[in-house]
Amino acid sequence: MTSVEQQPDTPQTGAANFGRTHWSVVVAARGEDSPDAQAALEKLCRNYWLPIYAFVRRQGHSPHDAQDLTQEFFARLLGKNFLSGVDRSKGKFRSFLLGAVKHFLANEWDRARAQKRGGANVLLPIDAASAETTCWIEPTDNSSADKIFERRWAMALLDQVLRRLREEYVRLGKEELFEQLKPVLTETSRTVRYADIAVRLGSSEGAVKVAVHRLRQCYRALLRAEIAETVASEAEIDDEIRSLFAALSG
Repeated sequence: MTSVEQQPDTPQTGAANFGRTHWSVVVAARGEDSPDAQAALEKLCRNYWLPIYAFVRRQGHSPHDAQDLTQEFFARLLGKNFLSGVDRSKGKFRSFLLGAVKHFLANEWDRARAQKRGGANVLLPIDAASAETTCWIEPTDNSSADKIFERRWAMALLDQVLRRLREEYVRLGKEELFEQLKPVLTETSRTVRYADIAVRLGSSEGAVKVAVHRLRQCYRALLRAEIAETVASEAEIDDEIRSLFAALSG
């Protein structure tokens, strides 16, 4: 049985650590051959390839073409000379990524299509079947490709936050506690009864309420930390959080 009373501390994600976030490292390395920046960029791309795939599909490309185009886009994005072209005015990785894929599709489609199908280097672990299922859960409205990208970006970021939160609880031997409390972070949280959780954990309802409060604190801290990885300055975090939830509710 998992104890409710002992909880993981809220991660330390203050301004003192901001200077080494992934996107700020990339932006700072503009014009340099920086292995650290290249590794940071690759990690960002691995975490956030799905919004690009969804954007390409929304442009009317078939699943097979969208997979090839997405791989080719990231092959160029992760090329050795890419960092020299990073625009410092693109403060957010999200904004930069969307602009870059638009440029790629407008100017490089013919060249990419001329390659032998499947000839592009596979750089990212794209699960096409899963991507198709995920992408087409989108509302059946006239949302533009940009809005689809923004929504998928927000969902991918929140998924990443949830993974990091789970890893933190697992690291501290609290996996069962996390799985029992996780529903309070979802849209169905209003239907979650603390008393039922307490019974399953062999604890009290009061202890569960404290545990939920700490879980949410940790979640908020990790959300800010994850967003910090995708912007160039700490000042942009709150604005990005507002954009994130606007995309989900739009």
